[in-house]
Amino acid sequence: MKKLALLLTLVIFSCTEDKSHFTENIDGYWEIKHVKLNNGYEKEYTVNETIDYIEITSDTSGFRKKMKPQFDGTFKTSNNSENFTFKIENDSFNLHYKTPYYSWKETILDISKDEMKVINQSKDVYLYKRYTPINVE
Repeated sequence: MKKLALLLTLVIFSCTEDKSHFTENIDGYWEIKHVKLNNGYEKEYTVNETIDYIEITSDTSGFRKKMKPQFDGTFKTSNNSENFTFKIENDSFNLHYKTPYYSWKETILDISKDEMKVINQSKDVYLYKRYTPINVE
């Protein structure tokens, strides 16, 4: 019986994915590719007027800022940004946002160099792709 319990414990812990590498891929420009809302509604995004710039600034924090790409390769933005702290909690990589008006949590389900999948508190799932600048030449 003890051997079975030990084996089960090893299997459970060996299946747990290490999410600490998520911070290596998060910095940069991201645009929404697809959204699946909790109510079942789905939407594909072929063109985005704004994109998100995300940057990790310390071991536990960062910020997200809305950017509007321009045809010359530059961006327009305001001085507003959303600061967040991040933690690995219950095997999930969570971003905790707080503004003077609201606080919320998002969980990164998966991230690679080119794609990021995020779920929010409303159980809406967002698939982001790495932003590629518009080339008008």
